[in-house]
Amino acid sequence: MSQTGQARSSQARTSGARTGSALTGTQRAAAFFRSWRSWPTSLVATWRRSLQFRTVAITFVLAFLAVLITSMYMSFSIGNDLFQSRLNQVLAESNRAVASAQRILDSSNAEDKAAVQDLMISARTEIAQASSSQLIAGYRAPGQESTPLAPQDFEAARLGGDVISEDLRESVRSSATDQWWQSTTLTADDGSQSAGIIVGSEVTVPGAGRYEIYIGYDLADSEQTLLFVQRTLILGGLALMLLVGAVAWVVVRLVVTPIRVAADTSERLASGDLAVRIPERGEDELATLARSFNGMADSLQAQIKKLADLSMVQQRFVSDVSHELRTPLTTIRLAGDVLFDQRDDFPPATARTAELLHTQTQRFELLLSDLLEISRYDAGSVELEAEAVSLVHLAEDSVEEMRSLAESKGSDLRLVAPGGYSEVEVDPRRIRRIVRNLVGNAVEHGEGRPIVVTVDSNERAVALSVRDYGLGMSQADARRVFDRFWRADPSRKRTIGGTGLGLAISLEDAQSHGGALELWSEEGRGTCFRLTLPRRFGQAYSVSPLPLPPEDAEGTAPTFADAPATDAFDAVDLPSEADYRRENRL
Repeated sequence: MSQTGQARSSQARTSGARTGSALTGTQRAAAFFRSWRSWPTSLVATWRRSLQFRTVAITFVLAFLAVLITSMYMSFSIGNDLFQSRLNQVLAESNRAVASAQRILDSSNAEDKAAVQDLMISARTEIAQASSSQLIAGYRAPGQESTPLAPQDFEAARLGGDVISEDLRESVRSSATDQWWQSTTLTADDGSQSAGIIVGSEVTVPGAGRYEIYIGYDLADSEQTLLFVQRTLILGGLALMLLVGAVAWVVVRLVVTPIRVAADTSERLASGDLAVRIPERGEDELATLARSFNGMADSLQAQIKKLADLSMVQQRFVSDVSHELRTPLTTIRLAGDVLFDQRDDFPPATARTAELLHTQTQRFELLLSDLLEISRYDAGSVELEAEAVSLVHLAEDSVEEMRSLAESKGSDLRLVAPGGYSEVEVDPRRIRRIVRNLVGNAVEHGEGRPIVVTVDSNERAVALSVRDYGLGMSQADARRVFDRFWRADPSRKRTIGGTGLGLAISLEDAQSHGGALELWSEEGRGTCFRLTLPRRFGQAYSVSPLPLPPEDAEGTAPTFADAPATDAFDAVDLPSEADYRRENRL
């Protein structure tokens, strides 16, 4: 009992081990299947990235096609030649064997059935010896008068059945003096099959009449020769393909490696590493390419250094001039203020001169401030003073500052804020400057039509748009609207005395916050600027809360005459910040 129990326990452990091994094999098969499914993607990626892989693969495929076509042609040609040679040999042997048998038959004077039968056996033996084939069959030709002397028909076992076709027999009967042959399949005693040839002709037996003689030839030896040639061609073709692939890989590697070095070097050069160069080796074409590339890199580095030095000189010049002009400008402004305050005591021409001096001095001071700000951005020395504020509140302050100017131009200025009440991290001074610039630009080109300032938000961003319904701009002008000192219509009078740098500075302010300032404009449909900022400084966003083009891009200008506004919030009945936070669960 103890031995039996131990054997069962051992059997159970063996079964468990086999199960665990089977599970592990299944897991390995699943992992292999998953990796196999990713092979096409990996091959496509390698094909697109690697010039060496692509060249070697194309060379290998073309070599494969060339070897395949050549091997097929050679195999077909050799097979035909072997068959034709063997056929000619078979026909010659068969003709010789039948002729020898006919001579034996013609030389006999047998008159009884036994003698004729012995004569046929002798002729059959002669055919077998002369043709070197034991596959012989003989049939008395039909249509002859019956005679007791006619020997019996005979056939080899491998020629029985449908091996000798009826077409071949009809051909032999139709022409007793010619040889006829056919290709066939011969079945051996063990059931194996091989190609063969059956040659048919007629002999005349004295006293018995005409007999059809068929001699079969087995082509198994020719098939073996052909198979050997085909195997040799296949192995030679595979070896040739591998050799061609290896040669292509080596040659392409010799060419691609310098190209890869040049590509990596150019990529590093494009990323800002101006000191990188390609190693120069030898005097061939690749060395010439390396020398030319290095010369180009040296020239490019010198030009970039020259431009950088020139840019630094220009920035320093603008900054120094702006700073140096502040002292005399302050003196001129103080003197101009004194004259402006006493202009009522001057003659009309002198009073007008004092007013012009006062206005242009203020504009000159704004220009210096903008130039200093631009020089800070160019020098990369701008530092934001970010704090948590509401974009709606900033927009409200700016709108109220610009309301009197808008009313003087006949434009109704409105603030619409479905969102944007929650606090965001921005530099309030710079955002106010952006809003003032956008609203001032809308007033300047609004043609006295309404101006709508909209604020909205989503989970990751807040946005502000300024929409006017003025003349709009062409696409060519819209592409240049953020250029420094550029004006769409140089002959147009500035209403608010801008310096031509407001939109350029606004774009820099927006980008310094990680946001974007974008424009939509069409001639006759007005203009819409959209400022989009992330909720958290440095945080990425994907979609702006406000659409651009605006939803009313195809509509007409709205009218606010039925709801006169005294305050931005009262005009649009905005919700409180607490209500907004509660409704949006912020």
